[in-house]
Amino acid sequence: MCGIVGYTGSRQAAPILIDGLSKLEYRGYDSAGICVHGEDGLNVVKAKGRLQILSDKTAGGNEVQGVVGIGHTRWATHGAPSDHNSHPHLSASGKIALVHNGIIENEARLREELLAKGITFASETDTEVVASMLGIYYDECGDLIAAIRKTVARLEGSYALGILCVDDPDRIVAVKKNSPLIFGFGQGENYIASDVPAILKHTQTVAYLNDGEMAVFDANSVQFFDGNGNPIVKTREQITWSISAAERGGFEHFMLKEIFEQPKALRDTIGPRLKDGKVVLEGIDLSADYLKGLNKICFVACGSAYYAAGVAKYILEKYCRITTEIMMASEFRYCDPVLDEKTLVIAVSQSGETADTLEAVREAKRRGAKTLGIINVVGSAIAKAADQTIYTCAGPEIAVATTKGYTTQLAVIYLLTMHIAQALGKVDADTYAGWVAALERLPEQVEDLLSQDRIDQIKSFAQRLTRHNNAFYIGRNLDGAVCLEGSLKLKEVAYIHSECYPAGELKHGPLSLIEDGYMVVALATIRELFDKTVANVREVRARGADVLCVTLEELAAEAKKQAQNVIAVPSTDPMIQPSLNIIPMQLLGYYIAVNRGCDVDKPRNLAKSVTVE
Repeated sequence: MCGIVGYTGSRQAAPILIDGLSKLEYRGYDSAGICVHGEDGLNVVKAKGRLQILSDKTAGGNEVQGVVGIGHTRWATHGAPSDHNSHPHLSASGKIALVHNGIIENEARLREELLAKGITFASETDTEVVASMLGIYYDECGDLIAAIRKTVARLEGSYALGILCVDDPDRIVAVKKNSPLIFGFGQGENYIASDVPAILKHTQTVAYLNDGEMAVFDANSVQFFDGNGNPIVKTREQITWSISAAERGGFEHFMLKEIFEQPKALRDTIGPRLKDGKVVLEGIDLSADYLKGLNKICFVACGSAYYAAGVAKYILEKYCRITTEIMMASEFRYCDPVLDEKTLVIAVSQSGETADTLEAVREAKRRGAKTLGIINVVGSAIAKAADQTIYTCAGPEIAVATTKGYTTQLAVIYLLTMHIAQALGKVDADTYAGWVAALERLPEQVEDLLSQDRIDQIKSFAQRLTRHNNAFYIGRNLDGAVCLEGSLKLKEVAYIHSECYPAGELKHGPLSLIEDGYMVVALATIRELFDKTVANVREVRARGADVLCVTLEELAAEAKKQAQNVIAVPSTDPMIQPSLNIIPMQLLGYYIAVNRGCDVDKPRNLAKSVTVE
């Protein structure tokens, strides 16, 4: 949520800031702005709406002169989207400008304090409160760094701040707590950003700021400080993927590109962890003795990651015989969870910055549980907070609606299940070998599902189903878990009201909603449950539903006797089948959204990385 970019060097800053912000549009936003330190002081330009409006307003940044600046894309939390609520915000004196990602939870109290001192506000934002407080402290002491430290000591909540001062024209100061911020090392220029894509075309050498840390930098130098103001040395890290990975590369949308990147992402995630027919999770300490002592495994996650965890519950309990819970991270801290040193808490997050999931990890550690992260972004907050981390290898995911992030999370969950089952002696050699073979085949099978013939078939179904405004997704067992993600894709990108139910629950209420033309997507790939799910298809057909059934190739003929539309997927080991079943659902959501004219990569009201509670 929100995007921050900062630049200091010898080139004009504004075009660089606007270009960097364009690489952060995927994070979700409703307005944008820049502040550049020019010859006449701090020049702020802001605009509600898409970044293109700001770009047009400034001729791509060329009309705003200066070589030091900060930029921001805002996702509204305090006050409606508007020019005056957009960032950057100025202090009352106009000497300080700052951009902010996060939420200041004690903003109301601080605002009252400032109002009592005669400060007036031009916006409804918590960010202007921070700018005004910083301005007062700066006016009192004349020392920007000291004023920043006094200010952040008063803040409750989360923040990543990029700060300019009119009296210090060459420097930018950055500080963070519970919101992502990286520093980029350049040659004769330096950067800050919320995420790597914003600065990747300029540098691949970065440092990740930890909570409480501050960076003070100009074009040629940087100083890092810890939360107590002590100088520290930050490790320089190299970004291993190129800028082309964060560009559409000829695809109409990032979402479609990332759907097609899934075979490679799966190979990159699975390949290094299969050696000589065995799962090898290097650097992960989950010994047989530790696993035998567990009372339960608890997954914490949000959104699609939560639905990936739903698959994990089924397969871990079936194959490893360990009680497995899944909990929404946003509820975890508030439900007084039962966990201790005999609980393994597994946090799943693509970005590694999801605020609720990060807090869930911290709460689990406070209660004595061991924590493991399944994360895509190296150096992210959850990766650092968890005791251990298994990285997915999805590469950068730009579309707000996850695709390859979800399927690589599933791949890690399979690997983890195989590791635990073998460590506990719950699997025989032949079954284990079958799992390994199925994982090795998986990328090729996904490629087959992305063939042109299959794409054309799904496009045809999408054309027919586009007219619907409501949908049910139904399935049983693992199929039901996958339907949750399929339903979410339709909601996220096509703006169609969609619900998911275990197919056996239809008669317990939801069946009352079925009427002529109601869209139902039924997933029926579990052989022993196929007849039961098809019986549910028969029930909704009898009430006029327009049904699309996703089933195995060998069951397609039988499914066609009851469903008007059938998509057949290849079969694999039942544990790994979810990774194939989700592909047509991703494509269906995508093509329905395209048919409806939706902004597929930037769906309304949503952000890619939810870094505030």
